[in-house]
Amino acid sequence: MADSATAVATAAQDEERISVASQRQLIWWRFRKHKLAMVGAIVVLLFYLVALFADFLSTSDPHASEGQRSLMPPQQVHWFDGGFSPHVYAVRGERDPITLQRTYVVDPTQKIPVTLFAKGYEYEFLGLFTTDIHLIGTEGARAEDTLFLFGTDQQGRDIFSRLIHATRTSMLIGLAGVALSILLGVVLGGISGYYGGAADTVIQRTIEILRSIPTIPLWMGLAAAMPKDWSVNQVYFALTLILSVIGWTELGRVVRGRMMQIRSEDFVTAAELVGGRPRRIIFKHMVPLFASHIIAATTLALPLMIVAETSLSFLGLGLRPPAISWGVMLQQAQNVQAVALYPWMLLPVLPVVAVILAFNFLGDGLRDAADPYDL
Repeated sequence: MADSATAVATAAQDEERISVASQRQLIWWRFRKHKLAMVGAIVVLLFYLVALFADFLSTSDPHASEGQRSLMPPQQVHWFDGGFSPHVYAVRGERDPITLQRTYVVDPTQKIPVTLFAKGYEYEFLGLFTTDIHLIGTEGARAEDTLFLFGTDQQGRDIFSRLIHATRTSMLIGLAGVALSILLGVVLGGISGYYGGAADTVIQRTIEILRSIPTIPLWMGLAAAMPKDWSVNQVYFALTLILSVIGWTELGRVVRGRMMQIRSEDFVTAAELVGGRPRRIIFKHMVPLFASHIIAATTLALPLMIVAETSLSFLGLGLRPPAISWGVMLQQAQNVQAVALYPWMLLPVLPVVAVILAFNFLGDGLRDAADPYDL
């Protein structure tokens, strides 16, 4: 009896708590029940923290090259030496007299300690001040010459540091592209669905034209149209703009359909009768009704933007060196020889897969939380 009374009291408390909770609280309570979505949110947050503190987390200057250490395999970190003492051994390059291929030999007599908060190359920390402190470094030697956790590429550049800086580029281009495409989709889709008539016809025909253009020829034409003397920042901005202009069409149609569905509701009519301006009615009264769908669409569109940038850069149609992105790094792993002999060149695939899965889990959780009253 006591257990039944306790269960009834608990149910009553939960019902009262739900009845007075805000919509944001209800969505959060449902979202945190989705374990994979919570894991995805944590992974996405970690990726953006890496993007934010890329210089601090790097061990070497990502642009520093040295032909004498080309295609060096990843170094093994040794954690104990008569106690906890992280260190790596020096590596010496040699030329094979038969194949003339450069090989690397570990020299166990030269132990290089690995330390936290070590000094390295200088950089601007969040654009605030200049510093040379890095999370990981070496003691008594330059990290650029001695520490290669993920090996080096064909130009002898540290893959670990380049991978961290590539995370910044690929994650931010997805965020900027989705933000612009969401803005275009909501604004143009809202205008199309609310006003109808000529505005709806023009916007819908524009969407159909954009969706009918073959993707690969379009990217090839855009790549050829970009001036070769453009800086990395100009190409970055142009690629973001192009991805956004093409990526808003699906959301625009969804917003249009929802607008047409609810524009005849009583609350919209009441807002019009009291003199509400169309812009206020759209963004203040109508858009919040499907804000959860927009949030879910955003989290699902982000991985598509990241994959698009990676694929285009991999094919040579997007960002180009000296820009650093996951796609640019994968350009050096386009042949079977690289995959067979230098498998560490494929390491940029891992963060791409991880962030895509994380965003998909996050999007699924937000989509399930769109009905917050089902707790």
